[in-house]
Amino acid sequence: MSLTAEQLRASLDHIAAIEPAMAAALANVGYPEPRGRGRGAGTMMRAIVGQQVSVKAAASIWNKLEIACGGDMDDHARIAETSIEDLRAAGLSGQKASYVQGLAQAIATGQIDFDNLPADDDEAVTALTAIKGIGRWSAEIYLLFAEGRPDVFPAGDLAVQIQLGKLLGLEARPTEKRTRELAEPWRPHRGALAVFLWHHYNIVAL
Repeated sequence: MSLTAEQLRASLDHIAAIEPAMAAALANVGYPEPRGRGRGAGTMMRAIVGQQVSVKAAASIWNKLEIACGGDMDDHARIAETSIEDLRAAGLSGQKASYVQGLAQAIATGQIDFDNLPADDDEAVTALTAIKGIGRWSAEIYLLFAEGRPDVFPAGDLAVQIQLGKLLGLEARPTEKRTRELAEPWRPHRGALAVFLWHHYNIVAL
């Protein structure tokens, strides 16, 4: 699930109405397309597997993982019982293997329920980051793109920092803390802002 085209347009129009720099950027590159991922534990597990590897490599590792874990990546109890050695044999690093196993254990034991995450964004981030291997950036990316939460803002993302700094005419890339501060006036539309900043980054980089 993702923010819809209508949600993106309405939120960005709201921001543009109070921020001239955003209005100019929106006029220059246009509205972004919706960007979404499937909701559920599988999306988070795929994100862990895909960290710092190519899309092709991630797909190959995932296929090997399915075999190593009995053919069903929704059987989290089975994944949790799969040895680190077998997970590594499928192509995961030792660290990623422990993360995949830890996530599966958290799901199997009920520590986390991806179908019933807290409605409050900060509480949802806290619940997700309590699991080893899930950092704040990963949690916020999941909540924005898999659940379509409209005010989730991954301020730790490098492209978000770069583009927001450029659009606002800053001399240097803002820190994560400063990026959050700069975006504060645009609550509760910061999710659309993040999507737009990625959109702007990709177009300008071409």
